[in-house]
Parts: sequence; structure tokens; C-alpha cells
Amino acid sequence: MFLSTPALAADKPSQDVTIPTPKAAVPKGERPQATPHAAPHLRAGVKAAGATFDIDGDNVGDNIMRLDDGTTLVWLSTTGKFEQYTINSDNPDERPKDILTPGNLDGTGGPEVLTLSTTGTLSLFHSEGVSGTGYSAWNGQGWQIYNKVVAPGDVTGDGKPDLLARTYSGDLYLYQGTGSDSSPFRARVLVGGGWSMFDQLVGMGDMNKDGIGDVVARTPSGDLYFYAGQGNATAPLAARKKIGSGWNSYNQLIAADDWSGDGLGDLLGRTASGELYYYVADGSGNFRTRQTNGNGFEPVELFAGSGANPYWGKSSLIGMDNGGTLYWYGVMHNGQFGARTKISDTGGWAGARIAYASSLDPDGYADLLEQYDGVLYNHGYGADDSLATGWSKYNLFLGAGDLNDDGKGDVLGRDTSGNLYLFRGNGTGASLASPLKIGGGWNGFDKIVGAGDLTGDGRADIVARTPSGTLYLYRGTGNSASPFASKVKIGTGWQQYNKLASPGDIDGDNRADLVAVNSKGELYRYSSTGQGQFKTRAKLGTGWNTYKNLY
Repeated sequence: MFLSTPALAADKPSQDVTIPTPKAAVPKGERPQATPHAAPHLRAGVKAAGATFDIDGDNVGDNIMRLDDGTTLVWLSTTGKFEQYTINSDNPDERPKDILTPGNLDGTGGPEVLTLSTTGTLSLFHSEGVSGTGYSAWNGQGWQIYNKVVAPGDVTGDGKPDLLARTYSGDLYLYQGTGSDSSPFRARVLVGGGWSMFDQLVGMGDMNKDGIGDVVARTPSGDLYFYAGQGNATAPLAARKKIGSGWNSYNQLIAADDWSGDGLGDLLGRTASGELYYYVADGSGNFRTRQTNGNGFEPVELFAGSGANPYWGKSSLIGMDNGGTLYWYGVMHNGQFGARTKISDTGGWAGARIAYASSLDPDGYADLLEQYDGVLYNHGYGADDSLATGWSKYNLFLGAGDLNDDGKGDVLGRDTSGNLYLFRGNGTGASLASPLKIGGGWNGFDKIVGAGDLTGDGRADIVARTPSGTLYLYRGTGNSASPFASKVKIGTGWQQYNKLASPGDIDGDNRADLVAVNSKGELYRYSSTGQGQFKTRAKLGTGWNTYKNLY
């Protein structure tokens, strides 16, 4: 049952606001000169796999990426330029959570594009060249059970591209390609467990000259491993081989496809400062010395072929100043915020009770919630429509993201007795389900925040602080009846901060981070390690005591 009773006409919340669209500049990158079909010295009888996503016809890979402002680009090998690329989604209001370029799935024509929605729909599109795609030719449901889907190329040896998909618990499954549009993948086959140890999982295509797709995987500590494809549908990957360390200097590892024209899969690495580096496959399952490839890539919030768990739902911060004026800050994916934007009339939100929730609808942008006269409003959806009524008893609320593995953003509310409730979203941002009681004793915390994954498993988590300054982590479980595991103490001394918020991913690694302000007005960033802890704090600026609170 969904509570969508509209507020009475006389019940008017604060003035509506328009949340800005993030501003994004096109990156500055130079593609290396490729020599199409340069001999890769393959084993006898082996055919080079070649580029899996070549839309300009030069037999060298092209790359899809999406900027913060929602613009999707393709980086062309023939010109080295970025061109706008349109994926004709059946729902134009829905922003894909991930984009994959698996290769030629149906065996005819050009390469295909796959998109993954936050609610678990995997859609297949035919690329129609540089301009973009047609409409979806196939849609499959239920893929929200995975935190990562990877396109490694052909790992089974039948000449058809395959997929790998990892569950939240770390089990890896193979979906063998069929060569058919109407049913592109066979039933899944378990590859093995323990894959949750990796925070980056990249499908590379062929790296070792056997014509079979391969995988590289990185641990949070920066160790990189190579998994050779075996051409076997029941055991598609060989045992891992460590090929390097120090790879945690990159916030994203990205499959470059074949950039050198030798038929082998190459790799890209992006730093937090937006620099892009290029690694050519050496034919043995490793890479040659890196090459500088460009800068200004921090506005890219999604790379097709990225190894990170896809991030979706919130990448911004709202501050309410002491006079009740709202300001918005977009993240820059380099650990910093952009310049602030005033989003309300001066003093227009004085006394308002608000939260800034991870997206409750398909657009992927955060939603501004307000509790007014017992009604919860979503200003991202429309201030004259209510999410739910009967909210007078709740003294704290937040939208941490999807808490029950259905891909739809949810809301938490704490009542005056200290009971915490889960309000499941329906994916439209227009209503919430009836409350489910999580448990009591939550009035022992003076701050509860969260906006995404803090632990590296792809699920939304929260942190809660006691008045004495002890910080606890509540790991998300994906279970509506019990959405959080038992609390884990992760720090002390947090009472020094009078403001604590989670703006989502600040530093571009697809994991949620925290910001905190002390009595001096100094703002600090706490970047997630991806293992339920935070890196050493970084000072971002001063003067933040102008704000009454951050959201």
C-alpha cells in the first residue's frame, strides 16, 4: 500500500526550488596514433579479437562516457574528438545506472550497446554509428541482484561476446552469449565466489593473444590481478595472476578496448585530479609503460567499461545559511566542490525541516525533501504533491538510497520515541510505502547520515554519531525487514563537528563520502576507503559556519 494522500490546499510548504544541473566541460584528451591490424603475433590458428566497439569503421575502439550534466559522448578514434552520442531509451526520463559495450552480440551489423537501469532492466541497443543507437531491441529484468556487470568479450571460445555479473556477496556468474537479439544470453552459470575482494572489475577483451576475452581486477589496496579467459563455458577464467601494485592511484580503471590496433584490449586509468593514462596490452597478460593521455576527465561521472561498481543517486550538497537561504554545491569528482549556487529567495526557507535524499526517481539526481505540517514533500518531484502524510511524529529523516535491493530510492524516518522506520520508494519520487519499523533506541544518535555505498559492496549504508562523538557504521543488507547489519564502531572524536553530511561521491571512485564542519567553520572531506572506514581527512575550506546545517 502506498501513501500518496495529497496535502490540503491550505497546507503549503516552502517555496519550490530548482536544483541546478551540474556543469561539465568536455575533457581534453589526445588519442594515440593507432596502426590498424598491426600484427599481434597471435598463436597459430587464432584470430585477433579486435575492437569490440568500433563505430567509425577504422578497426580501433571508440569509447562512451557520460558527463555530470547528463550528456553522453563518444570518443572517436578517427578524429580524436568527442561527439554527442544518443542512446534512445524507451523512457527518456530514466538515466542508465551503467552502460556497457559488449561487442557484436547478434553476429550481424555493428556493435551493440547495453544499458542497466537502477531497477535492474538490462536493455540491448544496436549502434547506428557515430550519432547513437536505435531503440531497444531486447530488455531483460532482474539484474539489480548484481553490484557489477562486466563485458569481457568472448570467454567461452564460441566467438560470441559474453557477460559476467557479480552479486553483492561476491559470487561471479557467466552469461554466455547466444548470438540472438531476442534472447541474447543463456542461463547463468556460477564461476566462483570471493570476488567481493575487488573494488574494480574490468572486462578487457583479449590481452594474451589467444583470441579469448580476459579480465583484470583490483583490490582496494591497489594490487592488480589478471584472469585469463579459458574458452570454457563451465570454467571460463583461469586462476588469477598478480601483475602489479599501486593501482589505487586511480579512482577509475576503464577498458579502453583496442586502441593500438593490434587486436588486444588496452586499459585506461583516471586519477582524482582528472588525468587519464593509457596502458597498451603487451600480449602476455600485462601492460607496457603507461602513456599520458589527457586531462580534464573529472567531469566524467560514468565510463562505459569502468571497473567500479556503478554509482547513482546523489553527487551534490545543499547548505542552509543562518538566515534560511539555500545554496547548492555540485561535486567535481576530484575531492572538491564547485562554486555555490543560490537556489532560494533570501530567507525563504527559514525554519524549514529538510533533507536532501539520494534520488527517488529515475533521473539519478538528488531530491530535496521537506516536512511541513505533518506532510513530507518532494521538491524534486513537485512542491504541491506529497510523498506521505502523518509525519508530525518524525524528528529526523534522510534518503540514503536503495535499502532493499529493488533499485528504488528509500527514506528513513525516526520518531520522537527513537524508533527508526523504513519508507520504501516506488521509483517515481511521488509516494512512499507504509512504514516498516527497523528498531528502537535510535534517539541515542544526534546525527544519522548516508547517501550511497560506504563499504564497497554496492549497497547503501549509513553512519550514526552519538553526542559524545562516537561514529558507528550500519552496513546495508538489502533486506526490507532488516535493512542494516549490527552497528560497527568506526571512530571517536566526531563531536568536534557541528555539521555532518553525505554528499555522495566527491572524489570520483563511485563510493559515498562524508563532509564535516567544526566550530571554526572549517570543512573537511572524509573519503571512503570502500571497506567501511575513511581515509585521512582533507581540509576543503573555511567560512562554512555561515551555514546552519548541511544536507
